[in-house]
Amino acid sequence: MLALPWLFEFWALEHQLPPEGDWRTWVILGGRGAGKTRAGAEWVRAQVEGARPLDAGRCHRIALVGETIDQVREVMVFGESGIMACSPPDRRPEWQATRKRLIWPNGATAQAFSAHDPEGLRGPQFDGAWVDELAKWKKARETWDMLQFGLRLGEDPRVCVTTTPRNVGMLKELLAAGSTVVTSAPTEANRAYLAEGFLEEVRARYAGTRLGRQELDGVLVDEAEGALWTPAMLERCRADVIPELDRIVVAVDPPMTGHGGSDECGIVVAGAVTRGPVQDWRAWVLADASVSSASPAGWAKAAIRAMERWGAERLVAEVNQGGDLVEQVIRQVDPLVPFRSVHASRGKVARAEPVAALYEQGRVHHARGLGALEDQMCAMTARGFEGRGSPDRVDALVWALTELIVEPAAKWRRPQVRAV
Repeated sequence: MLALPWLFEFWALEHQLPPEGDWRTWVILGGRGAGKTRAGAEWVRAQVEGARPLDAGRCHRIALVGETIDQVREVMVFGESGIMACSPPDRRPEWQATRKRLIWPNGATAQAFSAHDPEGLRGPQFDGAWVDELAKWKKARETWDMLQFGLRLGEDPRVCVTTTPRNVGMLKELLAAGSTVVTSAPTEANRAYLAEGFLEEVRARYAGTRLGRQELDGVLVDEAEGALWTPAMLERCRADVIPELDRIVVAVDPPMTGHGGSDECGIVVAGAVTRGPVQDWRAWVLADASVSSASPAGWAKAAIRAMERWGAERLVAEVNQGGDLVEQVIRQVDPLVPFRSVHASRGKVARAEPVAALYEQGRVHHARGLGALEDQMCAMTARGFEGRGSPDRVDALVWALTELIVEPAAKWRRPQVRAV
């Protein structure tokens, strides 16, 4: 009877128990408070603990990866549903703060890592991992890739991923992988352990909304309501073969500031075939060279490198925020760069709509590897941008296609006034 509170299999909800069969990654999708953290913590226990406190378990070296080290410590380790709270006294691990790791009585260890520092996973090796809130990570792909290279110990290294679903490319790719199994549950499933009145309040406020479907129902919402672009539309425009292009440009949406907390600098490379009638003109989005947390000189160099790599004929940059300073920064890197400044006189949605119309007409094609850009595109709606932060990549895309197709086509159609 004394052991009963620690027997999770007895108390667990169905979505909190790992599926049977041969899998590499177990993804637990759930709404807020659905019991994801408890499931992850108990999974770690099941991997490292043996039949008796000093017996070896299935895993000996575990990676604990969260958005930040603080979140690993406060949620995954010391949280109310974390590893320490779930462990019986005779099996409770010790937290070594200076080494950012847990060590169990049987010698098993779990090392904490931050998704803000993917390179921190370069070198260590593991036979298992618990990944928390992957859909929130800004460097999800880089961190996930580094973790995969480190999962090289034991006979069958596995990963448990606990996350609220969000429309991000890394999560969607993971869910589509053949080696992934998924369990899911809404917040409602865990109502017995939630504060009285919480569900009534959040349901009243968010039921039927996109945010409610995501945060309460644990549903992966592929697109925003009223989105200008949809995943299906973007999938149809995928292109593996790029023809000879008549023009190539690089468009830049500079961040307001250059410090570490500023927005990304959107940098998009696109080209077009403009031979023949205007209705036959087509564009190809070639690359997303956007950079994060770069100084003005840093993003200017990234834009110039993109021009050189793709043989672009012009650099187009929005100057609403920086004015003449934007061109000055770019010319400090390359004084002779062909440059055109553009000024946004209309809102983001108004500028984006003519470009979205080109997609609807099937006149824009995408190279592969544009996941981050496409995620932002699917969050741009007729009401505005519904994603996180600023749609810098989408802004750069709009400027590029406006330069290549929208403005030239408008001039081509404009009736000429003859002198008399």
